[in-house]
Amino acid sequence: MARLRPPLLAESRIVLNAPFSTPNATSLLKDLCTFAQEVGSCERPKLCQQRNISNIVRRIKLLIPLFEEMQEVGPSLPPTAIVALRELYICIQKSKLLLNDCQRASLIWLLMGAESVSGQFHELTQEIAFALGSLPLDLLEISIEVKEQVELLRLQAKRSKLFIDPLEENLRAEVLAMLGKLEMEQVPSTVDMQNFFQKLQIKGHRNLQREQLHLEKELENQIACNNILAIETLKNLISLVRYFKCISYGVTTESTEADSLNDEKPEAGDLASQGSDYNIPANVPDEYKCPISLELMRDPVIIATGQSYDRHSIQRWIDSGHSTCPKTGQKLTHLSLVRNYALKSLISRWCEEHKIAYGSSGKYSTKLNAVDDLVRTKAATEATKLTAAFLVGKLAAGSPEVQKKVANELRLLAKCGMDNRRLVAEAGAIPFLLPLLWSADPKTQEDGVTALLNLSICDGNRKLIMEAGSLNAIVHVLQNGKSIDARENAAATIFSLSVEDEYKVIIGSRQEIIAALVGLLRDGSLRGKKDSCIALFNLAVNHDNRRRIATAGTIPKLVNLLEEDSGELAEEVLGLLALLATVKDGLIAIGKNNVLLLLNTVLRMGSAKAKENSAAVLVALCRHENNNDVVLQRLLRMPSIVPSLYNLLTLGSPRARRKASSLLKLLHNISAKAR
Repeated sequence: MARLRPPLLAESRIVLNAPFSTPNATSLLKDLCTFAQEVGSCERPKLCQQRNISNIVRRIKLLIPLFEEMQEVGPSLPPTAIVALRELYICIQKSKLLLNDCQRASLIWLLMGAESVSGQFHELTQEIAFALGSLPLDLLEISIEVKEQVELLRLQAKRSKLFIDPLEENLRAEVLAMLGKLEMEQVPSTVDMQNFFQKLQIKGHRNLQREQLHLEKELENQIACNNILAIETLKNLISLVRYFKCISYGVTTESTEADSLNDEKPEAGDLASQGSDYNIPANVPDEYKCPISLELMRDPVIIATGQSYDRHSIQRWIDSGHSTCPKTGQKLTHLSLVRNYALKSLISRWCEEHKIAYGSSGKYSTKLNAVDDLVRTKAATEATKLTAAFLVGKLAAGSPEVQKKVANELRLLAKCGMDNRRLVAEAGAIPFLLPLLWSADPKTQEDGVTALLNLSICDGNRKLIMEAGSLNAIVHVLQNGKSIDARENAAATIFSLSVEDEYKVIIGSRQEIIAALVGLLRDGSLRGKKDSCIALFNLAVNHDNRRRIATAGTIPKLVNLLEEDSGELAEEVLGLLALLATVKDGLIAIGKNNVLLLLNTVLRMGSAKAKENSAAVLVALCRHENNNDVVLQRLLRMPSIVPSLYNLLTLGSPRARRKASSLLKLLHNISAKAR
């Protein structure tokens, strides 16, 4: 495994690459004193880079008397001194940033790049020597003692050699040996792992978790840089740390420092904290997410129905034998995939504005987004297998308290990466998670259903979940969950499972599921309402389910959401209304709820997709034999309706243009009849 150079953090690169602003002599000396003192008060170095850190800190501290005496003399300094001080200013800034990086970095990652990081310290030391050599000491009014100290410091810095700690090299060899065993499908010795982490001074659940978080943060940086070698290494290290943490502390029932760990690490990428936006930021526009995976589209393509999907997801859908559009249920007239350049450009621009890396190859990063699909390694896979098998064993035979902790670990393990989800399911986790959904403990129930939700994102796992008889347990949480989060995650699980056509039929035949989803349209959070709406939409793709949904009191609640909504739910609500408007019961219910003004407002001010579905609902209402003339006459009295439809006819999608054209013809006919 090659030696890797952990890059400076993003903030550091920004500072070091920024143009240097030239302060006056007084400000420059003041800043030099301040920064030198900050470096001098740097925390005691960690095990890694101890000597290099100590040396750079000591040398910069020795410069403080120089800066202080020069301040006392006043601002009248020769120009050559100003130039040298500016160089020292930059050196000290670089040193401060490098020290901060080392303090915040993963210890294991510093080991992997020991030679490179040591090289950075050596380069800085040489730069300090060069800057001091440019300083005209003979022209400065400072004491002889300080002059001699500075000259000695310059000579020492100039003569310094690159230092790589042999202890770090040995530790690096140990971790590579453990990863090598995993690559050969051998289990690393628990004693060897314990000794390794003790030498690194990483002790206890909390410190192991912190180390894992540092590695995950570095993984984000490397994904943004598209550094495949580093990504592979980091995935291996994360899996190794996670495995050791689990077998050592992951299911402990003792009251230890680990008990407060969940408060320390927010589950920002978990489905419980971000709804059904699987492992992506909650504010990603829906039109940028793939309707199948609900992940940010990396390579958006258009299929025969005009819908856009991520290429990877839709190709897997087609390869598995489907010949319909997953979102609309329409039969595909052809299976060609056309790259959506315009949408990819919009996604790229949005990612840039929100500081999310979205490279030319479509790789992006927010936490561990889609890392498993980008790079796979044998060592990481084997470590995850071992971790999953260990946790499932504890889940099967542990006490309720142990099961509670294991459920949380499995939830976290399954939240990132398709490989992780597949391996957890293959380890047999699903049948043992089901009893947790009936638990009286709110946390256990929530972790259990969320773990199932995370697992259900993987295509092959949906069949395993359904064949395990999970539906009754999921419905129980949906109806009687101990927390609103548990109920909402059950709704998201229903949506995920109903991606498969055969499960749309099975789930849609259960009226209690539809009733519970409709209940969340009223009682849920914004995320819960959206998940429920999407789940109902997915069920309504099957025509036989539409009447059941329409007669379950769904439409009044959808209209209420449309009235109250500030834009977040309009597309989901109108998409579902457009499907329900294709059945008689749905049309009757929509007609009773006085939606014309709302639909007209959406036509004027809504998103492109919302306008399209609004037009679809209006066309269905106008063609309904019982009230078409009344609806058309009311629409004619709305001044903005015709301009809005012409705008849609010009700028809308093919479907939107068809709906706008149909509605304009109907309006023209009723207007001519009135004349």
